[in-house]
Amino acid sequence: MGSIRKQIITKASTHETWSALCDVGALHTRLVPGFVVDTKLEADARIVTFGNGLVIRESIVAISDDMRRVVWSATTEQLKHYNGSAEVVTSGDGQTRVVWTADFLPDEAAPWIDSMMEQAITVMRKTLDRLAQ
Repeated sequence: MGSIRKQIITKASTHETWSALCDVGALHTRLVPGFVVDTKLEADARIVTFGNGLVIRESIVAISDDMRRVVWSATTEQLKHYNGSAEVVTSGDGQTRVVWTADFLPDEAAPWIDSMMEQAITVMRKTLDRLAQ
């Protein structure tokens, strides 16, 4: 199983960052605008439309306010399995960090997933940093 981990440090507070991350229906407005152009909520899932035209149904597995962690999963024609988690962590020096981990099958999807995650995490940092201004 492939696994990729990305992390950023943002100027936004832990509270502001968690508020944006846990709003699972607002990826396109609060967390990664442009990278995601629409998010529609269903009972326990979200339909995510990416800027490149890809549309994926993601099941929301867990939202933990105590851990400041969101977990989701998806299957597509390209992926037999995808499990993602994103967590907001306050580091010892008071900085806010977002840690995003993706586990997936097949392993051969790694370059595609890594590229998508890198694009998303870059947009996420810029979006969150604007909250601190």
